[in-house]
Amino acid sequence: MSSSRMDKSTIKPVNLRILDKDYVIACPENECETLSASARYLTQKIQEVKEGGKIVSIERLVVVSALNIIHEYMQYKQQREQDIHALEQHIAQLEAKIELALTRIKQ
Repeated sequence: MSSSRMDKSTIKPVNLRILDKDYVIACPENECETLSASARYLTQKIQEVKEGGKIVSIERLVVVSALNIIHEYMQYKQQREQDIHALEQHIAQLEAKIELALTRIKQ
């Protein structure tokens, strides 16, 4: 959590359980549910890697799980950027059509 984000609301301790360990994290009250959901997602991804059976050390489980999550995020981000670009192109085409229609009306 960044300190600037924490200044905006009341800070609350959130109890999280990851890999059978408990963590208490200070979190803005309005972000507690998202933080808890993130911990659940991390736990799920660690479990998926663990069930793959090839990784034994906890450190490697966490690193591979983190890499998988970052990879998902990067794919999402790239898709989002492509979607935004496509929307911008579509908007530009609509603007051009509107301009053309307005020009014809004025004639």
